[in-house]
Amino acid sequence: MNPLYFGHATLVSSIGRGRQAHLSALQERQSGLKPCDFEGKSLPTYMGRVKGLEEVSLKSTLSKFTCRNNQLALLGLQQDGFDQQIIEARQQYGAQRIGVLIGTSTAGILETEHAYQQTDPVTGRLPADFIPRGQFTQDSFSVAHFVREYLELTGPAVVVSTACSSSAKVFATASRYIQAGLCEAVVVGGVDSLCLTTLYGFAALQLTSPGPCRPCDATRDGLTLGEAAAFVLLEKVPRKGTQQTTALLGYGESSDAYHMSHPHPTGQGALLSMQASLESSHLSTSDIDFIHLHGTATIANDQTEDRAVATMFQAHTPCSSTKGWTGHTLGAAGAVEVVLGDLCLQQGLLPGCLNTTNVDPSFSSQILLENQERPIRYIMSNFFGFGGNNCTLILGKA
Repeated sequence: MNPLYFGHATLVSSIGRGRQAHLSALQERQSGLKPCDFEGKSLPTYMGRVKGLEEVSLKSTLSKFTCRNNQLALLGLQQDGFDQQIIEARQQYGAQRIGVLIGTSTAGILETEHAYQQTDPVTGRLPADFIPRGQFTQDSFSVAHFVREYLELTGPAVVVSTACSSSAKVFATASRYIQAGLCEAVVVGGVDSLCLTTLYGFAALQLTSPGPCRPCDATRDGLTLGEAAAFVLLEKVPRKGTQQTTALLGYGESSDAYHMSHPHPTGQGALLSMQASLESSHLSTSDIDFIHLHGTATIANDQTEDRAVATMFQAHTPCSSTKGWTGHTLGAAGAVEVVLGDLCLQQGLLPGCLNTTNVDPSFSSQILLENQERPIRYIMSNFFGFGGNNCTLILGKA
């Protein structure tokens, strides 16, 4: 594929708001994970909650979009001057030539949870305004609809929902849209907010840890859920007057279709995804300086990913997961970890797995436990979703 340049990038998560807050947290090894008390429910797990999100308000002309997920999207768009950068891009390309591609998993399903909590005890009816508001809040497309309206863009808009790989796949989709001539630039991103459906759902699957998650640890016992929003303006060519220092160089996608919630035991889908990303970027395994693992801290995921990585890279390439900082942000994980990868690329930072003390002795890849600093040219990032929806992205210096 032809490189796509990062015109601008930003994010918000439980770590904080904006790029500098996240870089500082990575460097100082400060996690955003806290005991779970979401919506007053005390669950035996931790979570990565965005502080102050409930106080974010949408302007009156966009009030119909009000829900936690779109509040989170707005908070993300307002960091690091991202929305102002879009104004400049809009002036150069035209609103109709900038697409909006967003990944999410549950979108505004919290609104449905609230509606059912307010069911009339006599008639059994839901609140009267629930159905009319659905397309602007609960509907998966609502987040792309909101982002496009807020940024005043009129180009193609799509939401991808493939579980944990959702907002990684939008980068691949953006490449195809630009290659096909549909856009000159694309706002890609991921937005996924906390809700009781995921908190109780993952607990029912016995996949949540009672403490902060510990990717690749010998005694890892599950993931920690988080919420986040991250956005990148991908451009076909560097824009005049901007210093674009990171580029998307390649992507790979595959589908296991092995099991709804369990990865293929041999890591075959992960291997295919990583191989395709190298082919797309015209790079080899020896070019990759750091592998940003999907690393959810569940027993099966980490073991399968290690097997796939070790098959391709042996123990030559440093690897780690950043979910000990943010938790698993599900549909937002792709965009979040791409922006974290951008920060690492520019700072020459290899973050060691946070909360992990003893690497699983059965692992064969080179898992980092402490931060390292060294020049980085290329980063490979893995994202493996439920149902075997796999995506691998490769970032490099522009």
